[in-house]
This record gives sequence, C-alpha cells and structure tokens, in this order.
Amino acid sequence: MGAGAAGRAGGAGGASGGEGSASSGAGSKADDGGAGGRPLVVTEDEELLDDLLRLCAAAGTQADVSHAPGRQDWAAAPLVLVGVDSAGRLVAAGPARRDGVVLVGRDQGDPGVWQRAVAVGAEQVLVLPDQETELVDRIADAAEGVGAQARTVGVVGGRGGAGASTLACALAVTAARAGRRTVLVDADPLGGGLDVLLGGEEAEGLRWPAFASSRGRIGGAALEESLPRLHDVRLLSWDRGGGAAGAVSVAPEAMRSVLAAARRRGGVVVVDLPRRVDEPVAEALAQLDVGLLVVPAELRAVAAAHRVADAVRTVLGDLRVVVRGPTRGGLMAEDVAELLGLPLAGELPAEPGLPQSAETGAPPPGTRPRTPLSRFCTDFWTRALPGASGEGAAA
Repeated sequence: MGAGAAGRAGGAGGASGGEGSASSGAGSKADDGGAGGRPLVVTEDEELLDDLLRLCAAAGTQADVSHAPGRQDWAAAPLVLVGVDSAGRLVAAGPARRDGVVLVGRDQGDPGVWQRAVAVGAEQVLVLPDQETELVDRIADAAEGVGAQARTVGVVGGRGGAGASTLACALAVTAARAGRRTVLVDADPLGGGLDVLLGGEEAEGLRWPAFASSRGRIGGAALEESLPRLHDVRLLSWDRGGGAAGAVSVAPEAMRSVLAAARRRGGVVVVDLPRRVDEPVAEALAQLDVGLLVVPAELRAVAAAHRVADAVRTVLGDLRVVVRGPTRGGLMAEDVAELLGLPLAGELPAEPGLPQSAETGAPPPGTRPRTPLSRFCTDFWTRALPGASGEGAAA
C-alpha cells in the first residue's frame, strides 16, 4: 500500500458500511481555505489513489475518499474524480447524474474508457500522467469555488499621453464602487505606475517583481489577498525600487498565470497595456474580453493609433475606440472610429485638471462619481458589458 493510501486508510475509521467518505490527511473541511470544498475521489486502485491525492495536494487542497459514496457525499462534492476501476461499480449502484464528474485512468489505449465515461455521466476523461497539469487545474478550480470568469477589459493608448492609464484606473474604481470584485493590473513596466495615479505608492502589498518569474498556477484568492487595496480595487503595479521599473521583465508564463488567477474569482479585471505587443502583452491580450483604444481627436493621433491597432488586432478580436475630446480640426468621434475601422465605444469629454490630479493631490480618476470621466465609465459598464452587472460582487 502506498504512502497516500496508507494515510487515507488511517483516516477511514469514521466511515461505516462503505457509505461514508474517508478524508485524506488530517483536518476538517473548514481547514482547506477554498470556497468550493474538497473533491471526492472514488477508486480502489491504490496506485491511482496515491497519484490523485498527490495531485490534490499540488492543487492546494485535500480530498475525501470513498469506495462507495453515499448520495449526500456524491451530490455535495464540488468535483468527483472516478477511477476507471470503479466506474462499473458506480454505474451498478446508480448514483444520480450530476455535473463535475471526471473519469481518471492510466491507459491511453483503453477502448472501453469512453463507454464507461458515458455510463457514469463523466463530462471529461483524463489520462495520467500526460494530463496531470490539466487535472491539477481542474481540482484547484473546484477547491476555490470558481464560477464565472471575470469580465476582462484592456486599455491601451493610441499614442503617448492619450489618457489610457487614467481611463483604466477610472474603469476599475467605478466597477468597485458599484460593488463588483475588481482587480486592476498594470501591464506597462515603463509607465508611471498606477499605484501613484491612485495615490497608493506606499500601500502595503506585493508588486510585479514578486510574480515576474512565476510558473504554473497561482491561486486566485491568494493573489487577491496579497495585493494592495486602493479604493476597493486590488492593484498589481510596479515598485519604485531597484532602478527603472522596466528593469524587471515579466515572463509570458507569469502574465498568463497572474491574469488567469485574477479572472477566476469573477467580477471585473482591468488591464492597463503598453502600446507595444511583445510576448507578455500578447498573453494579456489573449485573456481580454474587449480592448479599448484611447485616441485623442487629432489627425496625428489617429495616424499613430493605426499602428497600435494593427498590432493589437493580431491577438485581440474585439477592439473598440474611445475618442478623447475636445475635437480639433473638425474631427468628430465617429470620424475617428471610421478612419481606424473600429467600433466606437464612446467619446470621453475633457475633464479640466485631471492630468495633473496625481501631482496636485486631487482625488484619483474615477473617485468622483459626477465627473464626465466617471459618467463615461458607468455608462460603459452598463451598456458595453451588461453581463457584468451584479456579477462577482465583492464579498
């Protein structure tokens, strides 16, 4: 008997009649730290059980184990991992059909695995060891209680000084004020720092250097709790130490992992993007629902924005233009959108004193609900992404 199986057997004393579930490892369900609870493992294959318990540990959770789960255990688990060896016995027992059942085996060439999957009501078949990473992600999602992904919006300037960072901050603050769980990600290492713009450069919490070399999965709850909280927004920005902010480069895998973790908790994620598209930025663009290209209503700005739009659209399908007024030379918002060949997300009126707000100590962007900028953001969340309304409300 393997070590994991031995630990499982030692904790099985409370089960009776084969109907109760046996916990793997010590501790109660409340100790797991995940909102979704423990997955249920159903197998009598000791080697497979050892592997599944190991993968649960890698996902940051424990598992309940049962050879013959009762109806309550079967229905309550956020995820059920059924070994191929136990599929036939489960079918004979006739458990109720449910979502979140995964059939796990070892033999890639097993001709009957799909028939057993259909019979037991599995929505997925995973074969070890080739699909271990996918299984760890699935277990971790279940343990975290992952639901709908966050609505994810990226903001990029058509030229320097277009106001993209200001709009990104205002969108995040407006979403948080409406009660949505909100994460703001500064993906531009050469920008001025969104923490400065929000007046929180001294706020406690982790910055990009702590995540820049990350590989693999990052827990959504752990990420959120580690970040500074400013105006009810969780912010991932750059630090001020170690010379230029650009000295820290973010690996593409780190960008992918961080944004995936931020999105898993629902609500809203806003990403402030640089105008270049390198590998990390391409990873960020791939996770966006929509991108906003901020363009002043000037011919030279439109010419510069063309190049940015062409680069962004190689990765992102839904790119819209936000035209920043006032217009000059007769250019209207509709003209700018037509020249760029992009749908118009809206026109952002000028707001006196806004560019100097960080230097003068004025309230950060989006914190004054009656300003033109805040009204634009409220309208955007209401009309452009109506599905986000009320979704992922902050706890």
